[in-house]
Amino acid sequence: MMMKKFTTTMFALSICLYAGAQESVDMAAVQKIRKEGLENSKVMNLAYHITDVSGPRLSNSPGLKRAQDWAIKQFNEWGLKNVHLEAWGNFGKGWQVEKYYAATTLPYYHPIIASPKAWTPGTNGPIKSEVVLIKADTITDLDKYKGKLAGKIVMFDQMSNAALQNSYKADAVRHTDEALEKMAKDTLQVRRGGRPAGNNNQMAMMLKMRETRAAMVKLLLEEKVGLILTYARGSYGTFFTSNGASYALDAAPVSPELEVSSEDFLHMLRLLKGGEKVEMEAEIKTSYFDKDPQGYNVIAEIPGTDKKLKDELVMIGGHYDSWHSGTGATDNAAGSAVMMEAMRILKSIDFKPKRTIRIALWSSEEQGLFGSKGYVTKHFGDSKTMVLTPDQKKISAYYNLDNGTGAIRGIYLQGNVAAGPIFQSWLAPFSDIGAKTVTVNNTGGTDHQSFDAVGIPGFQFVQDPMDYNTRTHHSNMDTYDRLVEEDLKRSATIVASFVYNTSERAAQIPRKELPTPPPATAARP
Repeated sequence: MMMKKFTTTMFALSICLYAGAQESVDMAAVQKIRKEGLENSKVMNLAYHITDVSGPRLSNSPGLKRAQDWAIKQFNEWGLKNVHLEAWGNFGKGWQVEKYYAATTLPYYHPIIASPKAWTPGTNGPIKSEVVLIKADTITDLDKYKGKLAGKIVMFDQMSNAALQNSYKADAVRHTDEALEKMAKDTLQVRRGGRPAGNNNQMAMMLKMRETRAAMVKLLLEEKVGLILTYARGSYGTFFTSNGASYALDAAPVSPELEVSSEDFLHMLRLLKGGEKVEMEAEIKTSYFDKDPQGYNVIAEIPGTDKKLKDELVMIGGHYDSWHSGTGATDNAAGSAVMMEAMRILKSIDFKPKRTIRIALWSSEEQGLFGSKGYVTKHFGDSKTMVLTPDQKKISAYYNLDNGTGAIRGIYLQGNVAAGPIFQSWLAPFSDIGAKTVTVNNTGGTDHQSFDAVGIPGFQFVQDPMDYNTRTHHSNMDTYDRLVEEDLKRSATIVASFVYNTSERAAQIPRKELPTPPPATAARP
């Protein structure tokens, strides 16, 4: 009750603060959006269905398919239009874990925190073996292991297996006022010239390590090793996962591989280096799904109603796929649920937009923004050639969310200086809930870049970091429990307001100068 009183009072103050702003904002509509988004939110229920019910959503996996089917059902129930799965191109095979168990049995029983690496095979039943420690800095060092590894569980002694250090910093943090003020004061930096020259010695060492690693992988496959144990980045029981093989339909075979938490890996390593015998048992079963290698995005709309503007678009989205050791809550069920909730809010207040509002839940972002890149290429233009479609001019803006559960604190302009005063006005009604920063900075690594690459105003919001990079991003801890309800409610409300304003604005969002296509690579003789 106290929180509601505070919010209402601060909202009234923000209206006064807004009076001197440049861009026109319908404050009555904003108030309706705030009331629905902050007092009648469904965002946590949406997140529950995406995570707990659907499970991990690795590209082309059954979990992603479950989540996509549910989203389509939900959009139809809300009365959205043009709801469909849309293919963006060929991805490859899906994969999921059917069963995982691993434990040491000597010198004593101990269950191991780990996960199979994505797209790796299973053990073909239970296996039990003495753990063999492999130390090989060069290819010739591998010779001594030939003929000795069939069916064995192996691990590597490498320099990267460093002792863990205690952390004395909080996992979860929020942006300070000072940090946000600095972001707001940043100026646009124009980069000139190419990449700085690399260190030849470092490059040579990297190439040597890759060559040795490739030789190890080849040897272990030829030796028919039972299971590879890999040291996983992370600590305190958290490990960050990755893929251990290609998802291509014609991918070369690899050995079963388990990504092991640092504490368990180092425990076994110390025992082996101390001369103790370590025995381990494991059973891993994984499945591949290759009947339909196409990748799909979920698309839905609230149709525009203005005769002149209804063919124009406002787009929002977030990537729907995840990694497999958790349930992809902060990466990126959070962003997907927020964008879905923004659409629900707009439908709930019976908004009849001038421009069509379209949501996209992207797939295969984790492998290289494939879902959004494929969609943009099909509908708006090819960033490699900058050959654009007529529809490229019809989209006003694309808004993305993909930096965890943290509340929106502002927006990155992605170098689009002209959009700054507009967004400053749109954020003014939300200063009471901490969203007021407009920074000219670019931010990367997610789907707004696919739009920006073809000259469409594409934006990612500034979010509180929380424990995204320290604990949840691509980790086994990325679960529903790491989501912060109040943050997601605020984010969805702000996104809904941005969408409303973009749809109703007389003109589209200003655009930067079109990017120039990358230089064509010379053909090899």
